[in-house]
Amino acid sequence: MQWRGRRGSSNVEDQRGRSSPGGGFPGGFGRRPGGFPGQGFPGGGRRISLPRSKAGWVVFLVVIGISIFAAQQERSVGPGGAGGSGGALIQADREAGQFASVVLADTEEVWARRFQDELGRRYDPPTLVLFSGSVRSGCGGASAASGPFYCPLDEKAYLDTDFFDALERRLGARGDFAAAYVIAHEVGHHVQNELGMLERAQAMKAGLDEAGANAVQVKVELMADCLAGVWAREAQRMFGSLDEGDVDEALNAASRIGDDTLQREAGRTVRPETFQHGTSADRKAWFATGWNEATIAACDTF
Repeated sequence: MQWRGRRGSSNVEDQRGRSSPGGGFPGGFGRRPGGFPGQGFPGGGRRISLPRSKAGWVVFLVVIGISIFAAQQERSVGPGGAGGSGGALIQADREAGQFASVVLADTEEVWARRFQDELGRRYDPPTLVLFSGSVRSGCGGASAASGPFYCPLDEKAYLDTDFFDALERRLGARGDFAAAYVIAHEVGHHVQNELGMLERAQAMKAGLDEAGANAVQVKVELMADCLAGVWAREAQRMFGSLDEGDVDEALNAASRIGDDTLQREAGRTVRPETFQHGTSADRKAWFATGWNEATIAACDTF
């Protein structure tokens, strides 16, 4: 992904290095020379050929299952643990922050255009909060073990940039565009919030049992994957910022964080009724739908 030297967003709060109540998180994306690894994009206009899947107010909308990801940590995270290093940011941290800022700026331009063209209305962008270890949000406290999340109550997305390293080392999702997909997915939740979809989903969950509520949540997450695909296609069209292989990186990331894959790799029985984010195949399919159709309307999973 071509991101260096490009405009960053002003809607970023960098809280890294501060101490907050909550747990810590081992990791460190980019703790190596060269910063963000990049692989290739096979052509700006190609379609992604994948089979179409048939397959409150939401407080934390995370990229991957909390319990699965937390179980993979090298040390436990618990209430009242130490959070945030309190130290100075190293160069890799600064690069990760700059990268996130550029991706956020791209989402702002893409969604401003899509909202105007499709809906005839203004898009109000979210704030991206970068943190280390733990953070306090409008939805309460959270540790980095939860993964990146969006809080609709304060309209902010939260990201510990060390998650990029976990995405690569633990989950096998490599490349800078895989990291960009994570940010675009969380911004996708903000787009849903702007459209009133999160309130709609919460209303649909009323009276449902756990399996039914999980099924609704899967629809929320797959829609965010689709919206990330819309962003990717429009970012390539507007900025020409994708490299060869970038879309494949995003598809691989979507596949690596499917509920079935995470449960299987954690040595657990795959239980579809517990899914909250969708299967690997579904996540890839909905990202591909967003890329191929490049419209908000195409992403209606409900």
